[in-house]
Amino acid sequence: MSEKEQKQNQINIELDEKTAEGIYSNLAIINHSVSEFVVDFISMMPGAPKAKVKSRIVLTPQHAKKFLKALNDNVKRFEAAH
Repeated sequence: MSEKEQKQNQINIELDEKTAEGIYSNLAIINHSVSEFVVDFISMMPGAPKAKVKSRIVLTPQHAKKFLKALNDNVKRFEAAH
């Protein structure tokens, strides 16, 4: 890909302070249908009988596959470094 094509494909992503803080999750549940994948990120306290969904992400199958690859690549780099 040429430098010109790379510049055209760049996206300016904004991150506000609240979003930058992040949300803690120690459990994820994934469901899917024919047209989408739904990932619920949950915070669960030890010994508590109840948990709360903190964030829900809905992905197309195509984006779910890209996310899976990106996550797998990052886990491999993490494991190689630690």
